[in-house]
Amino acid sequence: MRFRSFLLIATVMPASVLAQLVPTPARAQSVPAPARAQSVVVSDAPLSTSVTVYRDADRGEGRFDLRWLRGYALISEKRKISLPAGESVVRFEGVADGMIAVSAVVSGLPGGVEEKNRDARLLSPAALLDGSLGNRVHIRRTNPATGKVTETDAIVRSGPDQAVVLETSQGIEALQCSGLPETLIYDAVPDGLSARPTFSVQTNSPQAMEAEVTLTYLATGFDWSASYVATLAPDGKTLDLFSWLTVANGNGVTYDGTSLLAVAGKPNRTSDFETLDGDERGPALNLSCWPMDSTSTHPDWGGSASPPPMVQMLEMASAPMAMRMAKADGIQVTAMARQEDLGDLKLYRVPMPVDVVPNGQKQVALLHRESVPFTRYYAATIDPLAFIEGSRPLSIMLRLQNREKDGLGLPLPSGGVAVMQRRDAGDELLLADSRVADRAIGEKVEIAAGRSDQVRIEQAVTAVDGDRREARITVVNAGTQAAPVEIMLPRVDGYEVQRRGRLKAKDGGLLWAVTVPANGQSTLDLRLRKR
Repeated sequence: MRFRSFLLIATVMPASVLAQLVPTPARAQSVPAPARAQSVVVSDAPLSTSVTVYRDADRGEGRFDLRWLRGYALISEKRKISLPAGESVVRFEGVADGMIAVSAVVSGLPGGVEEKNRDARLLSPAALLDGSLGNRVHIRRTNPATGKVTETDAIVRSGPDQAVVLETSQGIEALQCSGLPETLIYDAVPDGLSARPTFSVQTNSPQAMEAEVTLTYLATGFDWSASYVATLAPDGKTLDLFSWLTVANGNGVTYDGTSLLAVAGKPNRTSDFETLDGDERGPALNLSCWPMDSTSTHPDWGGSASPPPMVQMLEMASAPMAMRMAKADGIQVTAMARQEDLGDLKLYRVPMPVDVVPNGQKQVALLHRESVPFTRYYAATIDPLAFIEGSRPLSIMLRLQNREKDGLGLPLPSGGVAVMQRRDAGDELLLADSRVADRAIGEKVEIAAGRSDQVRIEQAVTAVDGDRREARITVVNAGTQAAPVEIMLPRVDGYEVQRRGRLKAKDGGLLWAVTVPANGQSTLDLRLRKR
C-alpha cells in the first residue's frame, strides 16, 4: 500500500456563489419527502425584518469577542409566499445561522403549521467531503517534477475528521499538506445540503393564495454593548459624555434596512440554548499536517510546549477602541436611539432602518450629554499586611452623580469608556481606556482615568509581636493642589483591625478617606490582632 500526501484547498465561497452550485431539484429534496405528494414553496428572502438584541448576561463589563458572541436576538421576518391548494412544504431560506428552531413561530398561514424542521446541513468544504463519502470525486494537482496540472479520479474513503483518505488508481493516498496547489472537484452537490440556512414548515392550505406570513425566532451569535467617550474640559471640572450603541452580528446573514432594538438588563432565562438547539450540525474540516521540515530547525517539535499563537497574544480591543474615540462633534449624528421601558428592563430603539452586516459591528448614537460635573479622587485597594518596597502610583478616578440636576439622570448600560483630555489649544489626548458598569438613575458612576505619578502610596509592616501586627500606610502628594484619596482595606482573614478611629466601614471592608495637602503626605498607622 502506497501513501501520498497532498493539499486540499478548502475555499470558503460566498453564499451567493454556493447557491448557484445547488441544482433546483436538490434544493427541493432537502426536506424529506412524505409518503403523499407535496408541493415545495421557497421563500428566498424576507420583505422586512426586526432584530432585538440581548446582551450576554455572563460577560459583565468585558468586551465581546466577534469570534465568540454569547448573546442572542429575537428576529421577526415578514415574508410573502404563493401557496398552492392542499399540502405543501414552505422553505424559509436565509434564516440566521444560530437559529433556535424550537423557538420559531410562524403566523399568517391559513392552514396553520403541521410540522417544522430546521435544515442545518449547510454547504461547506467539510459537508461536501462528508456527503461524498464512498463516492467518486476528482483531484486536480500539480506534478512537483514537471509542473504539469492533471486531474485524477478518486473515491473518498474517510470523512473530514483529522485526516482524509482517498483511493485512486495508484493506490491509497492520505490527504495531508505537501505545499502543492491541489484541490478536490465534485460532480454534484450531495442530497440534503443547503447553500443557505433554511427553516421549513409543513402546512395545508384550503385554497391557492398569496399570503403574508411572519416568522419569529430566537437566534444565538449576537451581542451589544455601549461604547462611551468621556472628554474632560480643560478646567478639570466638567466633561462631555457621548455613547455609541454597538451591536455585533456573528451570523452570516445580512439584515438590510432592519428595525434594530437592544435590551439592557438581565431577562430571566432558564433554557439552555445549546440544549434547545438539538439539530445536527455540519462537520468541521480539520486536517493535521506534518510540515516538510526537520526537527533540527524546530526544537519545540521535540516535546516542549509551543508558544501561543500570535492571534491569542493580540489585544482585541483596538478596533472597538478606535470607534469609541470618534467624537460626537466630529461626526454628524442624525438620530439617536430612543430609550423605552420594557418592564424592569430598558429598551433602546434605533429610530431609522439600519443595515446589520454579517460577522461585523454596527454603531448608532446612544446618548450625548455636555458639561457634566465630576469630582476627581485617587484610589487604591491594598492588603494592610503586605510589605511593598518603594512607592507606587494611585489610580485616578472620576465620580459622577447620575442625576438629572447633575447633567445625567438616565440609565447607563455597561461598556467601554475612552477618557479624553481636551486642552486649551483645542486638541484632545487619550488618558485611559476604561470600563463602566450598569448604572441606574440616582447611582454614582465611577470611571478609572489612568494612574498618577504625582500621588503615590507606600506601605510596610512595622512590627510583629506574637498575634499582633502593626502596619503603616503613607500617601505622598507631589502635586501643587490638595488630593482627595480613598484607600480600601479589605477584610484580612484571621485578623481584626484594632485601631479604626480614622476608618469607616464600606463594602465589607474599611475605607480610609483623606485629603493629602499639596507637596505633603498623610500617614495611617494600623494595629491588627489575630482573632
